[in-house]
Amino acid sequence: MVGGGTAGCVLAARLSADPDHTVCLLEAGPVWARAAEFPADLRLAGRMPIGPASPWVWRYPVRLAEGPVEGNIVRGRVLGGSCAINGGYFVRALARDFAAWGRQCPEWSFEAVLPGYQQIERDLDYGELPGHGSGGPIPVRRAVDPVPVSVEFATAALAAGFPEIPDLNALPETLPDTGVGPVPCNVDSGMRAGSATEYLLPASTRPNLTVRGATMVTRIRFRGTRAVGVDFVRDGRPGTIEADRIVLCAGAVESAALLLRSGVGPPEQLRALDIPVVCAAPVGAWFTDHPEIGIDYRGGTAPASDTVALEYVLALGDVEIRPYAVGFGPDPETRRLGVALMRPRSAGELRLVSADPAVAPSIDYRYLAAEYDRERLRAAVGVATELLRGIPGAAVPVRPPDNSWLRANLGTSQHLSGTCRMGPATDENAVVDQRFRVHGLSGLAVVDLAVVPVPLSRGPQATVLMIAERAASGLLERV
Repeated sequence: MVGGGTAGCVLAARLSADPDHTVCLLEAGPVWARAAEFPADLRLAGRMPIGPASPWVWRYPVRLAEGPVEGNIVRGRVLGGSCAINGGYFVRALARDFAAWGRQCPEWSFEAVLPGYQQIERDLDYGELPGHGSGGPIPVRRAVDPVPVSVEFATAALAAGFPEIPDLNALPETLPDTGVGPVPCNVDSGMRAGSATEYLLPASTRPNLTVRGATMVTRIRFRGTRAVGVDFVRDGRPGTIEADRIVLCAGAVESAALLLRSGVGPPEQLRALDIPVVCAAPVGAWFTDHPEIGIDYRGGTAPASDTVALEYVLALGDVEIRPYAVGFGPDPETRRLGVALMRPRSAGELRLVSADPAVAPSIDYRYLAAEYDRERLRAAVGVATELLRGIPGAAVPVRPPDNSWLRANLGTSQHLSGTCRMGPATDENAVVDQRFRVHGLSGLAVVDLAVVPVPLSRGPQATVLMIAERAASGLLERV
């Protein structure tokens, strides 16, 4: 297995529970044998160690939109992956997402995936209600004592007439499309509870499970069209591991980049980089993410420094308005509302620019390319501005937003997915089938956010764990 991130830790733990499996997990970042050995920045839920000096992230330059609008994204490069560094948001994707997903992949309807969501969670608030789980590895809890910034926003939203949603993970028939509510988080007693600490480490003493850190996989080896091993670099020295099957869990960026470097991708792109073509596939040809407009303001209550990044959200159909509970930038008095479009119609592309694993791929988001996206974000910024007017003492800095203002304040939620889309072999945009197997190849599967074929209406962490649970529970057959 390649990648000890959000999905990889789940899958390694679940597969190694069968003594007939011998599992070797290769992680590019550092690993630890016990949760207590994790640095405080990775355990404490109130910290997001993603700054310029962070040693636990992949960092990629990206082009967000025409203009050009440039930016950077990060991904976890550490045992546990991005769920070891993120804000703890643990909201399920919506039934409508799986309705779209299931049109070509019938095994991915909402009814099919719900048991996977339930298997993950130990919901400390609603675990006994229908559709929830009470015995899973991941504790899920909403803010018991939200900070003033969160309370001010929720109060303003309720006063503006938006309904309350007590449980954003409720079953579809009880979940309204619009409303404000507390964010379910994978946090317990102030500690981040991710796939490394809750899944992998309890299984780490199994004799059939090996976890190797600081091991960068550079290429997949093939014999004909069958994957038979991987090349890696560890401590500056190259090596090779052979295996009867290989599963990529390196995330939407690195899983796609590894396939491309190994000769699985668009032939013209590979030949231009002198990479021998093993299998033609639309790797990196499509991806999606959540464009997010940041509205910085002053006034109201000062942001906190010891809580999760987001305690409440306002759902407006395909938009989330996010009152961040922590400060942004060098000014401690600055607060931020994030306005994120969750089902954008614009899509991006990932391409290799070099066969060298040390060179980051080109990541072109193409945000705001679709007129619908621009119109929806302009309207949502207007709603957010009106909510700010309902917060006592808050300054309202936003003029009516035009397209240039959107570009000037554009960011990303860092939820990139879909670079190795799932779909049937008849789908020219699909890289893997609905059981994760790479089309046209044997011995090779992808199990992570790269396979998601539709925009997700909520942040992806809970869905990535569900994907890995389903893979381990039988969908990942011998490939």
